[in-house]
Amino acid sequence: MKVLYGVQGTGNGHIARARAMAKSLERKGLDVDYLFSGRDDSKYFSMQEFGDYQTRRGLSFVTERGRVNYLKSAFSNSLWHFWNDVNRLDLSNYDLVISDFEPVSAWAAKKQNVPSMSISHQNAFRYDVPLRGANWLDKRVIEHFAPADHRIGLHWHHFDQPILPPIIHAPDAVSKEEPFVLVYLPFESLSDISELLLRFTTQPFICFHPEVVEYHQVDNVEYYPLSLEAFQCYLSRCKGVIANGGFELPSEAMMLGKKLLLKPLNGQFEQMSNVATLEELGLASGMNTLDAALVRHWLDEERGESVRYPDVAAALADWIMEGDWEETAHLTQSLWDKVDFPSYFTRS
Repeated sequence: MKVLYGVQGTGNGHIARARAMAKSLERKGLDVDYLFSGRDDSKYFSMQEFGDYQTRRGLSFVTERGRVNYLKSAFSNSLWHFWNDVNRLDLSNYDLVISDFEPVSAWAAKKQNVPSMSISHQNAFRYDVPLRGANWLDKRVIEHFAPADHRIGLHWHHFDQPILPPIIHAPDAVSKEEPFVLVYLPFESLSDISELLLRFTTQPFICFHPEVVEYHQVDNVEYYPLSLEAFQCYLSRCKGVIANGGFELPSEAMMLGKKLLLKPLNGQFEQMSNVATLEELGLASGMNTLDAALVRHWLDEERGESVRYPDVAAALADWIMEGDWEETAHLTQSLWDKVDFPSYFTRS
């Protein structure tokens, strides 16, 4: 089976999920090519697993100081360029297109009548799961942004819906916990992050950020440029994580038993919903702004407990190979039966 796997590149979570899927699909012997869109070509890093991957401009959004700028987002996206990419993408050699909320490959599959499958966290919002801040336009985007014949949604809890647990790209080895906190807030300005962290003079922080060009340290804060290998190393060793409200990093952190403090990207309903969901489940703390008082309270909290999720990527690879893509009930039930939540989990 020849597969094109399209991945939304605006956030590293989509790429991390694709890494986990790439390993499982390779083990099953599938011939997979990868296409990424949503960021400049020069901004991709640690992409070795994807071989000779393709990139397209795609569609994305512009953020400023932790908030989506809808006006700049509208002007930065070119629908003419997008449709040109869709029309020029030749899928004649592919038996299946898989999309993780990547619109170019998804719309090309729809136009060329190539079987298509969508595997993403966004698909979970098509069901009755917790939502915060979603307006009419947000719901239309979820419905039409990346069309597919078959859809698989991913979330931290099933909420009695036909969705799957997270696909997690976890570190190969878990190290002994150290007293530093890992900080990854790519949608916040680095100066705002520094102003917050430098207040806690006795607490060491490791901060990864797109604005950091080379490693440096200022008082209690060490700053690192983006690097998958270094980030995974520090994620395994930290005592807690402060991050935005994405899906993949909190999933990895919970799997490792790290306590979480999450600040959603304001104006982005998915992140707002994610943070509210984890607070409701008792699995994370949230803050709407970079709030020093909330950080201080969170630092005093007890360490986290691990959420044990099964190998969803391997199960999906088996299911894809079996070919009965209308049947998901057994896949869903078998995976949730293997999930083990911590003692403070608050939903039955």
